[in-house]
Amino acid sequence: MKLHREFNGVSKLRHYLQVVAFTLVVATIQCTFMPDKPYGPPVVYSVLIGTFTWAIIDLGRELIPSAAETGWPHGWQGIALVLVGIVVGYLAGTLLADTLCVHYFHFYPAGSLISGADQRTSILITAIAGLVGTFYFYAVNKSAYLEGKMAEARMYASESRLKLLETQLEPHMLFNTLANLRVLIGTDPARAQHMLDRMIAYLRATLSASRSTQHPLALEFERLRDYLELMAVRMGPRMAYTLDLPDALRDVPVPPLLLQPLVENAIRHGLEPQVEGGHITVRATTQESPHGPLLVIEVQDTGAGLPATLPAPGPGQSFGLAQVRERLATLHGSAGALELIAVQPSGTSATVTFPLKSAVTP
Repeated sequence: MKLHREFNGVSKLRHYLQVVAFTLVVATIQCTFMPDKPYGPPVVYSVLIGTFTWAIIDLGRELIPSAAETGWPHGWQGIALVLVGIVVGYLAGTLLADTLCVHYFHFYPAGSLISGADQRTSILITAIAGLVGTFYFYAVNKSAYLEGKMAEARMYASESRLKLLETQLEPHMLFNTLANLRVLIGTDPARAQHMLDRMIAYLRATLSASRSTQHPLALEFERLRDYLELMAVRMGPRMAYTLDLPDALRDVPVPPLLLQPLVENAIRHGLEPQVEGGHITVRATTQESPHGPLLVIEVQDTGAGLPATLPAPGPGQSFGLAQVRERLATLHGSAGALELIAVQPSGTSATVTFPLKSAVTP
């Protein structure tokens, strides 16, 4: 694949400064091996030859279609560009350096000649330095391209993992609801019919959001409302709920179904064991941290509270909590957290925290 890149002046200036630094190193090394000669002339020759060589190669490759993975022309065009750059850079740099050293810096008297040995040494140094510098910039471009591809692959892998986790959650919720529906069909057909209608409406609303890895927090709350209404059919007056979402946080992106496992746990382990039921509050707020603002979402119930010992993750146990923790870790690493604490006089509070984003990711 070949392409023409947009000219980046800052990048070119950075390349030139690196070339100047490299030429100074070359001049210093040259003087180290020839301590009887002054330091000035090698610096002038090295900087000028390096400048002309850089200008021809680095600016010249902007005029030639280049490979996407390296930013350099393919095949003979790339080789020819480097050879032309080194030869012309040596001739033009040497000519200008001769003039400056004689007439401006007065390193040499007018008419003095450089020995053949010095010329051969200068040509050899120019050729080696030109090839080394070219390989350096070629390797830097290719490394940047590969790093970009690796970041892209990590992003796709992360999205695929999130979709896998979500596809595990939806059947989990569906099976629990169908189990409740089966009980109601035998004991209260009218409520079973109403619950089935609610479930159809909930699944219809879920379908569009399931096609992305993130959606606005307002949509997540709307899906929670659908689910809680579904559960209210089964529990009746034993269950009440409050959804508290500030307008400023409505568009904050969150993973679909992130909160539902926490609400399911609040109902299953908190409200259902109590004869009188209880109240569920889902609240979104923000919190400052040393690394920036955090989104804090709390699911709190007034139910039976946490057992003395939490069950170990496994089939039918702690599935929702494990899924929430894994999705937070996939999206935010150590910056995402789930905290489960007991509430006095009774109940449980599950709080998820992760970095606050200002807009939905397309």
